[in-house]
Amino acid sequence: MIRLITITLTQSILLCAAQVLLKHALHIMGHVTASWTFVRSLLTNWWLLASGITFTLASLLWMYLLKNYPFSIAYPLSSLTYVFGMLCATVIFHENVRVAQWIGVLLIISGCALIAK
Repeated sequence: MIRLITITLTQSILLCAAQVLLKHALHIMGHVTASWTFVRSLLTNWWLLASGITFTLASLLWMYLLKNYPFSIAYPLSSLTYVFGMLCATVIFHENVRVAQWIGVLLIISGCALIAK
């Protein structure tokens, strides 16, 4: 079970990191236009490349989880990505998160703990 939790945590962290990198990449790109300038900025955006690589690594781990563990356990544990997303929203993007949202995070963590038992 420790192996499952470790791989799931790693996959969730990678998936969250990919989303953070994608948000940053889109932020620095500016407005979306049908122009060669936009296409060039898309192709030379290293943050976007880093996001794609991170998504790929997370997907490979997800495939490993699906192949080797019951779906009824692996899929609910992947909701830990939401927990990491909330933490990144507050720490990296300095977003205000309401108390109700933190209660939701605690419920997700509680559900994952019950599934992992």
